[in-house]
Amino acid sequence: MSITRPTIEDVADLAASLHMTMSLEEAAEYQGLMGGMFDAYDIIDALPNPVPPVKYPRTPGAKPEPADNAFGAWAIKSEVKGAAEGKLKGKTVVLKDNVALAGVPMMNGSTTLEGFIPAADATIVTRMLDAGATILGKAVCEHFCLSGGSHTSDPGPVHNPWRMGYSAGGSSSGSAALVAAGEVDMAIGGDQGGSIRIPASYCGIYGMKPTHGLVPYTGVMPIESTVDHTGPMTASVADNALLLEVLAGADGLDPRQYSPQVSAYTQALGKGVEGLKIGILKEGFQLPNLQPEVEAKVRAGAERFAAMGAKVTEVSIPAHLTALAAWNPITLEGFVMQMMHGNGMGFNWKGLYDVGLLDAHAGWRQKADDLSQTLKLTMLVGQWGLSHYRGRYYAKSRNIAIAAKAAYDAVFGEYDLLLMPTLPCVSTPLPGKDAPLAEVVTRAFEMTASTSPFDVTGHPAMSIPCGLSDGLPVGLMLIGKDYAEATIYQAASAFEADGDWKTF
Repeated sequence: MSITRPTIEDVADLAASLHMTMSLEEAAEYQGLMGGMFDAYDIIDALPNPVPPVKYPRTPGAKPEPADNAFGAWAIKSEVKGAAEGKLKGKTVVLKDNVALAGVPMMNGSTTLEGFIPAADATIVTRMLDAGATILGKAVCEHFCLSGGSHTSDPGPVHNPWRMGYSAGGSSSGSAALVAAGEVDMAIGGDQGGSIRIPASYCGIYGMKPTHGLVPYTGVMPIESTVDHTGPMTASVADNALLLEVLAGADGLDPRQYSPQVSAYTQALGKGVEGLKIGILKEGFQLPNLQPEVEAKVRAGAERFAAMGAKVTEVSIPAHLTALAAWNPITLEGFVMQMMHGNGMGFNWKGLYDVGLLDAHAGWRQKADDLSQTLKLTMLVGQWGLSHYRGRYYAKSRNIAIAAKAAYDAVFGEYDLLLMPTLPCVSTPLPGKDAPLAEVVTRAFEMTASTSPFDVTGHPAMSIPCGLSDGLPVGLMLIGKDYAEATIYQAASAFEADGDWKTF
């Protein structure tokens, strides 16, 4: 069908919205010249939208009853069986609910997206199914992934399996809770400010944020393409490495990927840490809300690595703090442009666009009052930066990020890994239903300062459990140079094999 053409009055209104002064007579002249350009739109409108084929049968699934959803972590249960053989044969997986599973509803934690059903599987979904995995459904995630706590999802809060009424972490909240509860073997999370590592730390599991671009993001709802990461969350290091082997590698559809270097990650397991050089990142322990027992557990973890033969010394990277500062304009302004104004897709990148998601997410404007408080806050700050400062702080922050990355890379010339607390704290209580705004926001962002710098630089970073504080898990974070996931797994597997972390 033919797309709607603007009237003369429409053209004049368009000109005004673009800060032009245009009379109706001028508008009429321009309107007469626009028609031929719109003919190309008619051609595109008539063509089918190319999407990857759906290879494995599935049903739409259903929201589980409360009795079958003890921690509030399931969004949808829908079994999809993969190939009969493969690396993931016998493994069960849950997807964060921002990952497209064709024919199954996807909300990304927001009622404004309710009713959207993807037409194609994300690349990582196809890869897991081809490898023999069984996908059991979708895990609850936080409202458009804008929270490090687990209290902002429209279905309701996700509880920590270690302690009901406490946060499971966000934004991959349901993914972590279901792995920690033993309801699935593996989960997919997303990480733009720590959303794999935060819930992994709170729930006592293993969460890997891979190098930016190592795992294709195609079919996962973006926040901001320069900080978008997706990766594995598991109950063991071996499962984490195995899943990353299946997920990693270019798909030709995601411009975040630039010649990713893939390894056989499972071959790094069991090699020990003898001779590895690990730097205790001084700035990683300088957070004002770092709990003393968390610091003690992480430093004890560093000593454990030293006892196993690693060379462990303190190192300072002052640029760590500038990377943290840069994360705010990049994420806040970038997400407002791509995820909100750009209807979830944005512009100016070559890759596979989800046109259906773009159409569905555009409806947020009619339901903006229903957006979460954390989303509203971040939109207000981001829009102010765009409206009043032309996006210059986004641009300057990206430039600063280049310099910060170079500072880390210089240290990785001498050290194999960096070590610091994943988070400054253990899980905190979930805010009540009518909690004041300040409490809701504090519980959403109180922990992101430790994880977010590595979303800006893109370095791989993994949270591993290293002990308990007040009966709740403490996370230790290992960071490597680009594509050094195998080295991280080498160290993580040695730590895991050194004893039951719950007794450390």
